[in-house]
Amino acid sequence: MTPLVVRLFTLIAIFASVFLISQFGLGQYLDRRAERSAVNRRLTLLRSGISRDDINYTLLKNAPMVLPPDAGPLLRMRASFQRAVMMSAIPLDTRQVTIGMTIGFCFLTGVIILFAMASRFILTSGVIMLVAVIAASISIGLPLMVMSRLAQRRQKLMVEQFPIALDIFTRSLRAGHPIASAIFLITEEMRDPIGSEFGLVSDEVSYGAELTDALLAMADRWSLEDMRMFVVAVSVQSETGGNLAEILENLSNVIRARASMFMKVRALSSEGRMTAWMLTVLPILTLVSMFMGNAQFYLDVAEDPIFIVGFSTLILLYALGVYIIRRMVDLKV
Repeated sequence: MTPLVVRLFTLIAIFASVFLISQFGLGQYLDRRAERSAVNRRLTLLRSGISRDDINYTLLKNAPMVLPPDAGPLLRMRASFQRAVMMSAIPLDTRQVTIGMTIGFCFLTGVIILFAMASRFILTSGVIMLVAVIAASISIGLPLMVMSRLAQRRQKLMVEQFPIALDIFTRSLRAGHPIASAIFLITEEMRDPIGSEFGLVSDEVSYGAELTDALLAMADRWSLEDMRMFVVAVSVQSETGGNLAEILENLSNVIRARASMFMKVRALSSEGRMTAWMLTVLPILTLVSMFMGNAQFYLDVAEDPIFIVGFSTLILLYALGVYIIRRMVDLKV
């Protein structure tokens, strides 16, 4: 056997060994990742030995407040903020997010003011107003946009998972399981967010709460009409009787047809919605990026007394434009 053939076999053996080892390691990693993704957060916390009370507190710490019928706009904004924090699934509660944004705003305001003073700009009311808007855009505006985007993604996932959960619920009822067992099966089989949410319902029922009240609380947390229809179906069946499995099967078909129509509407309006996002985000990104690149471009103008009137008008027009755009793209199907 020539040295060239020996060298060729040696290289082939090395390649085969590295390939097999990498495939084995990658396979183990993907299997573990799939196993972790198949378990929702509530079951993960249960397996770690945390008590159910602590788990419920962890999962419900960002639950939005229950609004009275005559709630004002400030209370509605607060509840909307709490719902966004909850649906985004960030590892912080509402108070920590608020404190973090406040500290970031104060820190950035101080840093920019020190920069302006070091550049020998006069701290007029216009300069201070500009600095406050820049700091608020970075520390409050951008985090809220990111959190809102994460919340919309998880809410969309919740809408997609709900008909599947109804199918599991229906099959469990037809197999002879009671409602509590059907809910428990959803908590064991479904991923987040719906797996943990039905787990909370199961725990609340175990602690003595009414099933309809626990389900209605879940629907209010996520503000989904599909869940409210499910609660109405369960409530009516518990009072008047009937074939709940057939009712839920029809409800699942209605929800899927409604979701299909909604996706068609979203596809037809995708250009308008993308334009709305660009018109909402682009002014803030442009203001922040231009200020960070050339702060004197704004600070020179901010020393003029007319700047306060002009800049305040621009902010009001931007807020009005965002409100109108959101009303235009708020599709109801």
